[in-house]
Amino acid sequence: MVRRIIVAAAVAFCVAPAGAQVPLKPDIPSLLRWTPEQQAEGYRSIETYYRTSTVRRGDQVRPLAKADRTIDVAYSHGGRNFTVDDYMKAYNVSGVLVLKDGKVLLERYGLGRKPDDRWISFSVTKSITSTLVGAAIQDGKIKSLDDAVTLYIPELKDSAYDGVTIRQLLTMSSGVKWNEDYTDDNSDLARAAAVTLDASVNPTVSYMRRLPREKEPGSTFHYNTGETNLVGILVSNAIGKSLSDYLSDKIWKTYGMERDAIWMVDVTNHERGGCCLAMTLGDYARFGQFILEGGKAGGRPVVPEWWVREATTARITSGGPPGGYGYLWWIGANGYAAAGIFGQLISTIPDDRLVIAINSAWPTATGRELFLARTAFVNAVREAAKGN
Repeated sequence: MVRRIIVAAAVAFCVAPAGAQVPLKPDIPSLLRWTPEQQAEGYRSIETYYRTSTVRRGDQVRPLAKADRTIDVAYSHGGRNFTVDDYMKAYNVSGVLVLKDGKVLLERYGLGRKPDDRWISFSVTKSITSTLVGAAIQDGKIKSLDDAVTLYIPELKDSAYDGVTIRQLLTMSSGVKWNEDYTDDNSDLARAAAVTLDASVNPTVSYMRRLPREKEPGSTFHYNTGETNLVGILVSNAIGKSLSDYLSDKIWKTYGMERDAIWMVDVTNHERGGCCLAMTLGDYARFGQFILEGGKAGGRPVVPEWWVREATTARITSGGPPGGYGYLWWIGANGYAAAGIFGQLISTIPDDRLVIAINSAWPTATGRELFLARTAFVNAVREAAKGN
C-alpha cells in the first residue's frame, strides 16, 4: 500500500473538455482564454454561457457544522509571508473550505463569490465520474473493471479500443495515441471539441474511434480527457440513464448536497465525464467527505466496499505526484486529490481526517509556481489543523 500525500505541485495535467461545446451566447471565447473578469463571473454561472444539465439535490441537506475551534493560517513561501487572505488575493482564489471530522475549520470566499454560488470544477469532475463507475458496479450494471470497453460502447469495435478495459480507461493507460496540449489549436483536444464526424454517434465516440494505437494497453500512463468523456458515456450506457440523474440519485440526494449541481453537456446533451460540473464550495467539501467516509450515503454503500481503497491508491506511475494515479484520482504518499485546471482542488488526507476544497481563477490553466504556492498553502493548512 502506497503511503498517501496531498497531491503535489506536479499535477499539471487537468485539462479542458473534449467534445463540441454548446454556447448559449454568441462569440463566447474558449474557456481556456477567458479574462480574469470573465472567469470571476462565468465560473460561477456557467449555465448562462453553455448548455448544461442539472444534478438535483434532495429534500435534506447534510449540515457542515462549525468545529469547536477554527483555524487561521500564517506561513512563508518564496520569501513572502502569507495569511489565508494574502494567499487568496495573490492567487485569485474564490473559496477555501477545510473540514476535519466533517466539521468546518476554515471557510473563506473571494472574487465576489457567496456561499451559495456554484463554481466550475474542470477536471475535478473526472474523480466524480470515476465514482459513478463504482456505483454502477455496486448496482450490478457493470460486471467488472476488466470488462472490455467495447462491451458498453459497441461503436468502438474495430478501433484502437478493441481489447482496452474499463480499468485501463480509469488509469489513463489505454495506449491510444492522443495529444492533450490545450495550447495547440491542432491538438486532439482542440479538434475533438470542434468537430462532429458522425451524425448518429456521440461526437466524442466518433472522434476517439478514429485514433491509432501507440502503446500496449495498460503499459503507460498518458493523460487523456477524451477518454474520461468515454467513461461517462460508458456509465450512462450501462445504467440506462443520464449521468446527471444517476449522480443525483446516488450522491446528491442521498448524501445531502446543499444545491443542485450543473453539468456541461455536448451537442447530443450528454454530460462530459471529464469536465465541467459546477457546484457550491460546500458541496465540493461534502463530496470529499463522502469519499473519506468510504463512499456511503444515507447509511448505505454507494460503491463496493473495496472501491474507495482501490480508486485512491496508486495503480500506475503518472510522472506527476510521487504516488502516481488511481482510478481518475491523483495519489501521493499521505493523501489523494481531485484536481482541475485554473486552481480547482479537493485534497484529502485520510490519516488527519482532513478535506481541503479550493476554487480559483488562476491567470493560466497550469503553472509550476501556481502549484508550488498552492502546495505550500495546503501544507500550512494541514499544520494549522493538527491541534484540532
